[in-house]
Amino acid sequence: MNYQIREEAGFRYVDEGQGDILLLLHGLFGALSNWDEVITTFSKRYRVIIPMMPIYEMPIRQASLEGLLAFIEKFVAQKGLNEMTLLGNSLGGHLAILYTFNHPDQVRRLVLTGSSGLFENGMGGSFPKRGSYEYVAERVAYTFYDPKVASKDLIDEVFEITSSIPKCMSIVGIAKSAQRNNVAKDLYKIQVPTLLVWGLNDTITPAEVAHEFNRLIVDSELHFIDKCCHAPMMECPNRFNELLDNWLVRHPIYDEQLSVTN
Repeated sequence: MNYQIREEAGFRYVDEGQGDILLLLHGLFGALSNWDEVITTFSKRYRVIIPMMPIYEMPIRQASLEGLLAFIEKFVAQKGLNEMTLLGNSLGGHLAILYTFNHPDQVRRLVLTGSSGLFENGMGGSFPKRGSYEYVAERVAYTFYDPKVASKDLIDEVFEITSSIPKCMSIVGIAKSAQRNNVAKDLYKIQVPTLLVWGLNDTITPAEVAHEFNRLIVDSELHFIDKCCHAPMMECPNRFNELLDNWLVRHPIYDEQLSVTN
């Protein structure tokens, strides 16, 4: 999809469509392309916003979950966003959870897919090795049920990232920060409708992780997609969008506001 990358006050982001706000947060190795089908489908009826998180540009000392959360908070404040639906994949889901903890008044709905925060098997059990294209290709393919989804362009992008010592240090710092930040004891705080969409064959955040999120988040609904791994919105976009669309319709923000008012 062709979409404009906007720049404002040091932020780079996508802002497409009009209507209720869907704020999308990508994962550690994520990119805007991860959300192509979501943008195409939902920007016709919603305002879809995706901040490009500075995962590889952050100073090493700030390369952490806390540093990325502060970035998102500044972005939301800069854009004056409110009454949002947060959608997060992998690390982006973890950040969406933390944002909801800190700003419950701004979040109306939450969507998690392959979210970290309870348990994650990063890159198949090890951090990426620099200089080995074959290793990176294998690890990227590991995140998909169908290895063919791991296109050469995607592998090249991850290889370029892991070939940089500063970028690798940022990745390791953020990944370790995420592993330290277990949200289990605080998930009761999430009181907004929450959709969990999981790949049944997820190797990074396995199916039992989804069941645990479902158990700990009071108003949550869990759906699995078969023959799908860690990024359902990429690997099974039609089914992911169908589940998301149906759920959004059944949980309108307007009705939620009325119930709070009454």
